[in-house]
Amino acid sequence: MEPAEAGGGIAAARSSPAAVQATNDDAAASKLSCVNKGYMKDDCVHHFVRRATKRAPIINRGYYARWSVLRKLMLQFLGAGNGGTDQKRKQILSLGAGFDTTFFQLQGEGLAPYLYVELDFQEVTSKKAAIINHYTEMKEKLGPEATISIEKGEVTSTHYKLFSADIREIPKLDRVIHMAGMDPSLPTFIIAECVLIYLDPTSTDAIVSWASEKFSTAIFFLYEQIHPDDAFGEQMIRNLESRGCPLLGINATPTLGHKEKLFLDHGWKRAVARDMLKIYNDFIDSAERRRIERLELFDEFEEWHMMQEHYCVAYGINDAEGIFDDFGFKE
Repeated sequence: MEPAEAGGGIAAARSSPAAVQATNDDAAASKLSCVNKGYMKDDCVHHFVRRATKRAPIINRGYYARWSVLRKLMLQFLGAGNGGTDQKRKQILSLGAGFDTTFFQLQGEGLAPYLYVELDFQEVTSKKAAIINHYTEMKEKLGPEATISIEKGEVTSTHYKLFSADIREIPKLDRVIHMAGMDPSLPTFIIAECVLIYLDPTSTDAIVSWASEKFSTAIFFLYEQIHPDDAFGEQMIRNLESRGCPLLGINATPTLGHKEKLFLDHGWKRAVARDMLKIYNDFIDSAERRRIERLELFDEFEEWHMMQEHYCVAYGINDAEGIFDDFGFKE
């Protein structure tokens, strides 16, 4: 799911599943805008966008930052515990995956994990399954044994699975994880980009607890909004509520400290949260930052700082195998 510019709790009655799911189209359009401007490479995202839209430079840079931090942390995870030619089997679970194409990019680069599982509402997974089925270059990345059901919204192959699920229903979440062949003992990277923040806090707590109990060696990655109480945050919330997408969870986790507490209170052993401005300045590779800053004329520095301070990455760590000592942001 894609951040527009907002969130809150007062509009819970107006929350529209269709509107929240539609943010997924925004995410694909934003990524394609970045790809077309040269921020990153993605061979598949254009298949998921009906009409290419040119985003403003501040949106392109913000989406690039989001993509870049997820990719860097994911590659750290994929490399953790590997020694020489011994590649440790790992798995990735994407909650509310939308039209994300990360698996296909990793597969094309020879970096895909042993298993990559994506979950979303059936309205989304059926569309995704149909698009994957339509394009040969995507189907080829799945391997010859892949089966696709557009009606069910399912794709099954040896290393990639797409299933429909309402992640708020924990027993169903458990069943679909089992159906996908996930092994709870394997190191697991869980992704929730602007997903849990749209849920009520009770549902979020249950999902975070479930994941901690299920996976003993895991990273749970969140990208979502913070600071709803200042002027920028209030406007951000109004914008999203006007689209039928209130951030039902933001008042429960309004700060970086609250994001860390979400993990620590629900079974995760360590937790870290940073706002996107700090991540952009201190974590994203400086050479890459210089490269993308030359791509477009940019003069919206005050708004850029405010916007990035209202988004964050938080992650929880369970490390039963002791392979994540070097994972994450460095001071």
